[in-house]
Amino acid sequence: MAFIDCHFHSESLGVAASMHVILPQVAKSQIGLASHAYGMKHPTLLLLHGLSDDHTIWMRRTSIERYASQHGIAVVMPAVNRSFYADMAAGPKYWEFISEELPVLARYFFPLADERELNYVAGLSMGGYGAMKLALSHPNRYAAGASLSGAVDIVERAAAFPNDFKLIYGDVTTIRNSPNDLFYLANQLVASEQERPKLYQCCGTEDFLYEDNLRFRDHCLAQGLETTYEEESATHEWGYWDHKIQRVLNWLPLPTRE
Repeated sequence: MAFIDCHFHSESLGVAASMHVILPQVAKSQIGLASHAYGMKHPTLLLLHGLSDDHTIWMRRTSIERYASQHGIAVVMPAVNRSFYADMAAGPKYWEFISEELPVLARYFFPLADERELNYVAGLSMGGYGAMKLALSHPNRYAAGASLSGAVDIVERAAAFPNDFKLIYGDVTTIRNSPNDLFYLANQLVASEQERPKLYQCCGTEDFLYEDNLRFRDHCLAQGLETTYEEESATHEWGYWDHKIQRVLNWLPLPTRE
């Protein structure tokens, strides 16, 4: 795999932005690492961080490079600060950045596939929410979305982060039934009759977000969305996420290698 620490200017944010990128590389002489690639343009996983982290965290806390190498998939890991992947009421336009600008720039910089069936999104905690928001908002762009211990019910979370949510959303009473509400987005997707992405959720039974995840799982299933849900005894921590990101990579609908 190739690893790139990429710094670039974002027009959406109006400042320099950062992302880590890992790209498949077939290297027969590399010791101790299985490597595969599909061709000139790589299937791509957009992998999102949580509230207290940045674009470096997946590389620092997991073996994502080693796991991705086995699957021949590129991984793009951007930084969005404490934005909840939203255009902030009192801050930059992070939703515009992550949903519109970043995919175009990443494909301009690197050999990444642009076909829907070769693009996927995943994340943990706040990033799990962001992954579901992208998959449900843009089902024509992502074949699958995965949430690991995701903050999937931000209406319920509003009281826990009063300062953050005031900066992000302004009036928090406007979140419900808005494009920032995953339950609303699931309803809109079903009503639109667009092609639906595969969804994956996991959460530890001792996680403070466990009940939120049960509510969202039940809502998606009631709406007829294809949802894989897994739970086990775990809290909100990196040992669990290192384990489950391997599961996500195995679950992704990657094409069969010839």
